[in-house]
Formats: sequence, C-alpha cells, structure tokens
Amino acid sequence: MSTKILIIEDDPSLTELMKYNLEHEGNIVTIEMDGEEGLLSAQAETPDIILLDWMLPNLSGIEICRRLRRDKDTKNIPIIMLTARSEENDRIRGLDTGADDYITKPFSPKELIARINAIMRRIRPALSKQSIECFGIIMDLSYRKISRDGHTIHLGPTEFNILKFFMENPRRVFSREQMLDMVWGNDIYVETRTVDVHIRRLRKALNINEMPNIIRTVRSAGYSLDEDQ
Repeated sequence: MSTKILIIEDDPSLTELMKYNLEHEGNIVTIEMDGEEGLLSAQAETPDIILLDWMLPNLSGIEICRRLRRDKDTKNIPIIMLTARSEENDRIRGLDTGADDYITKPFSPKELIARINAIMRRIRPALSKQSIECFGIIMDLSYRKISRDGHTIHLGPTEFNILKFFMENPRRVFSREQMLDMVWGNDIYVETRTVDVHIRRLRKALNINEMPNIIRTVRSAGYSLDEDQ
C-alpha cells in the first residue's frame, strides 16, 4: 500500500532529495514550500503523514502543527518535524505542540524512511481496518483473535505481535536483530536467540491440524511469512 506523504519544506534541494528517495520506496509525494499553502494542502488532501519544516514562509511549522491538531479532520495525521534546531527545549516544544517525531537536520534519507515506516507500522492498522488477512490467516485486531482456514489459533502476546508484524510485511525476510527492534523495541534488551524460541512457539500454534508451515527460515538471513516454500 502506497503512503501519501506531504512535505512542507522551503529548501528546494532538500525537498528534491526527500522526494526522490521516498518515491523510490513506492510512496506518493506532494511538496509545498509555503506554510499557508502547506496547511491548505494538508486540510484538502488529508495525507497519510506530513513532513513539516519548523521555519517556513508565511506560517511556521509549529503553528501549522497546532492548527492541524485542532481540526477534527486532520488531528490524527502523523507529523514529523524537520528542523535545524537541536536544543532539547525546541524538541520538547515541537512534541508538545503535537508532532509525533522530530528529526534534526542534516539527516540521511535512510533515517527519514525508517522513521516514517516506524510511525506507519504503529498507526496504519488502526486507521485502515480492524483486521488483517494473509495466507488464510485472519487476525482480528480489536479482539486479538486469530484463525487459520477457520480454525482458532491461540497465541501468547509476543507470538501475536510477531505474527502481526509478519502479516503486515508478507514475504519480506527479516533478521533476528530487525525483529527485535520492530517487535520488542530498541529500548529493551533481549537476546537474539529469544526470537528463535518465539518463532518455534508461533509455528507450533499455526501448524494446527498439520497445516503447511508458512514461516520460512532463510539461512544466514532470518525469517519471513511466505506460503511458497
């Protein structure tokens, strides 16, 4: 699913760099270089996420963020502030105004893409639908219930989160380190072999009634959810 990204930034070279890299990842990118025009575009187009510069002509990024958060139609759009201000008080002010994340210039395109993906992983299921379906598995996000080909699957909380992550990224291979970061979070220390333990538990639960194994082990790479093994 393509992500609609609105960039409100008045630096031409930076906007072109971001646009090139974000479109290369399959996103749909719109650029506004004026604060007032950026606000109007956000209200008219309701993008999936906004990359918002702090210092803009005619209307500051802080004021744009404040107005978007007051509007019922835009209050839930994720906002990443882009700014050369690196002082702690500035970061706190930006976050308190309603920004979801804060990136200090200069930054790499890889870091920006990682920040966007992290936010969209958190909010996309809640915005788009209350269930995920993949390879015969249905995951009800509201009631945390899972079935496979009509059979109820019982999972612990960690196995549930691993499966949810896989279902949101089918056929992609993830290393143990990536899974630790994405599922457990980078602020929690967990040994990489813990991933293997939970994968075994998840496989056992999913392979109910001798159903085919759909969690693929990729030697020296990691794991993926893939029915074509």
